[in-house]
Amino acid sequence: MYSVHQHWDPLKVCIVGKSYSPEFYHFIKNDRIRVVFERIARETEEDFQQLITLLESFGVKVLRPIVSDNYLECMNPGEGNILPPPMTPRDYSIMLGTDFYFKTNHDDSIPGTDWSEVIADIKLAGNRVLIGLEAAAPELTNFNSAQSIRLGKDIYIGSHDLNSGRIETYNRLVDKLPDTYRYTYVDTGGHSDAVLCPVKPGLIVSLKDITNYEKTFPGWEVVYLHKQSWWKVRAFLELKQKNNGKWWVPGEELNDEFTEFVEGWLNHWVGYVEETVFDVNMLVIDQQNVVCNNYNEQVFDAFERHGITPHIINFRHRYFWDGGLHCITSDVHREGTQQDYFPERG
Repeated sequence: MYSVHQHWDPLKVCIVGKSYSPEFYHFIKNDRIRVVFERIARETEEDFQQLITLLESFGVKVLRPIVSDNYLECMNPGEGNILPPPMTPRDYSIMLGTDFYFKTNHDDSIPGTDWSEVIADIKLAGNRVLIGLEAAAPELTNFNSAQSIRLGKDIYIGSHDLNSGRIETYNRLVDKLPDTYRYTYVDTGGHSDAVLCPVKPGLIVSLKDITNYEKTFPGWEVVYLHKQSWWKVRAFLELKQKNNGKWWVPGEELNDEFTEFVEGWLNHWVGYVEETVFDVNMLVIDQQNVVCNNYNEQVFDAFERHGITPHIINFRHRYFWDGGLHCITSDVHREGTQQDYFPERG
């Protein structure tokens, strides 16, 4: 049976996301834009394959969804636009202990995407799979391992706003989760994996002081990376948000403003982030091996102190897809049993 208790235990089974193929974009009439999207698709799968090769070298079994190459099969019903591909499985899934929570109903909620082989593999291992939770329990809709950090008996749930209403929502969420855990809410400004990564017991890499680490992780070393990752590409993100409604609408590729955006910004920013931005959105293989997107002297010095080997996989288009190395994977099975790193909490 598959299980995950701590996200630094040896990784054995992992879902890796999937993008549309270069052939998918044949419907785009504007050659200048189609070439860019084909390049993004090609390079995205190249980076996926590099990551898969690394994972398999550590004996990790890789599961992937199946994605259609026909854009008509990937249309959002009633909306007239194309749904994004299943790039970030962590955003809607989590293995908590031996229960696999999968937010999206895999057979009808993502047109053009087939999760049946992934779900079948997990069920075959003997695990309970909870699918389509939005219908049965609305509070569980946003429960995933991009938002939640699993550290043995402690589950840290990240949020963008811990006001009274938000806390009430999380309390309803926790009421539906196993009572064998201690749950802590942390104001992370969004998904927790975008701003911090507990790499192993005793070490955290963080973009900012988003929480009182002396209270939540007493005695642990915290490596702060001021204004890295999303902070360094704010101008790109603002412009991308402005064009968000045009990303997947067939026919908008003939829009001059969209053409200028694709040619002028995607080409420029892809190269920029490849060279200069370090992302805390890292995938831990085990306590001695971590996958990261780039070199950072401060982080790598900490890795050396803790006996950790970094493995660089540059996911070149992570800001286009809104997901780093942690987001584009979802750990389904890690060796190990549940530990209690803070037994004084009772």
